[in-house]
Amino acid sequence: MDRMIYVGMTGAKQAMEQQAAVANNMANVSTPGFRAQINNYRAVPVVGAEMATRAMVVATTPGADMRSGPLMQTGRALDIAIRGDGWLAVQTPDGGEAYTRVGNLQVGADGQLMTLDARPLLGDAGPMVVPPGSSLVVADDGVVTALGAGDPVVGAAEVGRLKLVNPPTADLVRGDDGLFRMQAGMAAPPADPTVRLLSGTLEGSNVNAVEAMVDMIANARRFEMQMKTLQTAENNDQQANKLLGNG
Repeated sequence: MDRMIYVGMTGAKQAMEQQAAVANNMANVSTPGFRAQINNYRAVPVVGAEMATRAMVVATTPGADMRSGPLMQTGRALDIAIRGDGWLAVQTPDGGEAYTRVGNLQVGADGQLMTLDARPLLGDAGPMVVPPGSSLVVADDGVVTALGAGDPVVGAAEVGRLKLVNPPTADLVRGDDGLFRMQAGMAAPPADPTVRLLSGTLEGSNVNAVEAMVDMIANARRFEMQMKTLQTAENNDQQANKLLGNG
């Protein structure tokens, strides 16, 4: 069987996976703190008796676009955005540590400070818990202060400091839940005192909707091209069988 079939098949498969990644980016164009997914591919020569010019397509390790998204002023005290590089540390359901740029915070029923998708925020001493009925102020260095209910001055108490980290982006991998984690075998990074926050602000998604639409069209054309490769291989096989049968 002509090995061109395998070349076209792998090319079409990777085009479909790329299209799925772009569609996911489009779906998160309005998600605060979202980082666009990037799928990279490379050509691998087909080893065998076939022509040396033929190659298969395989995926390399998926990555993410780490550029910052646009900053949007909200005026909400529990909306925070990281200024420049850095990450908020959150606790995962298994008790581990993960990192996010999502800064629209809320206080849970048990007083835990968490992201809008219910990820507990980590501080210097673990998950942060705030006094019930208090108003919160988040300073630019991550210090969280609780103010007495209804009184902006009296009863102020420092709750703790958010854990802000800034590990090398090459050491981070994206999980299926959208959170970033350190690569397997690597320890959690320490808090970085140089990371700064902006309160009353949210970081938007770094997905460019126009670029994503162009990518979707390009991927659709790549898929069509690979399918034509399969059709050509099938036609070649049929012609070869006819010639051999006539011979």
